[in-house]
Amino acid sequence: MLKIAYHPIYKHPLPEGHRFPMAKYDLLPQQLLHEGTCETDNFFEPTYPDNASVLKAHEENYFENLTQLNLKPSEVRKIGFPLSRELVNRELIIADGTIKGCEFALKNGIAMNIAGGTHHAYSNRGEAFCMLNDQAIAARHLQSSGLAKKIVIVDLDVHQGNGTAEIFQNDDTVFTFSMHGKGNYPFKKERSDLDIALEKGTNDTTFLRLLKETLPRLIDEQEPDFIFYLCGVDVVETDKLGTLGMSIKGCSERDRFVLQTCHEQNIPVQCSMGGGYSPDIKIIIDAHANTFRLAQEIYF
Repeated sequence: MLKIAYHPIYKHPLPEGHRFPMAKYDLLPQQLLHEGTCETDNFFEPTYPDNASVLKAHEENYFENLTQLNLKPSEVRKIGFPLSRELVNRELIIADGTIKGCEFALKNGIAMNIAGGTHHAYSNRGEAFCMLNDQAIAARHLQSSGLAKKIVIVDLDVHQGNGTAEIFQNDDTVFTFSMHGKGNYPFKKERSDLDIALEKGTNDTTFLRLLKETLPRLIDEQEPDFIFYLCGVDVVETDKLGTLGMSIKGCSERDRFVLQTCHEQNIPVQCSMGGGYSPDIKIIIDAHANTFRLAQEIYF
């Protein structure tokens, strides 16, 4: 059975007019249930990870300041959300959803998190709606628990996974692959193990060709025993924070190729949803829902 991390805290109250579409975290599971893609048994409710797990990816001083709400105003501005106890709890619970999702993926081949993909969180700071890097924390958890040795992180969000690249910059046991908009935030990129920077307006054909040329070769070379997939839907042409020109169908074909490849290679995969900022929230929900539809089709 497909297992999906979800908690009501994912939808966090924000000031009116804030550009982050928090409503999607309620609407997406509702849509999956309504259309019959999922049943209530597919969802599990994460709690809190132990601090030791978080500290395998984040510096202790930063983590303490975050959890004690002692960040400087300039640090809070970089995050982009008003700092609160509930916001920090939300971030911790998202990370636990990804950790527990890994354990389900090891049993079932795949697991999903309705939220997550907080790839702009560095080891020592937060940025761009990200405070704790859920997939980095979970990758360290897998390794420290002896559940995986070599890991590949496939980040296909429109924004480069700069925090993820920084966390693993000196670690050859975790290979970071980011395929992103060249002109998108972050404007000062970090160096992933493999970066593919895409020109403005890149269409389905070009994106999919590059992905299909790259991913199988990367897997052959790295021989991972676990993959993290960050499947942001901000690659679509309607996204207000993206610069690419992909269609909803092309985004779905991207997901199909990644999941089919993981399935055929028998490599467990954990999927975190990442970004999506189209003005019409129906587009965001449909694009995200496609990932879950494909997981059901391919694996179950």
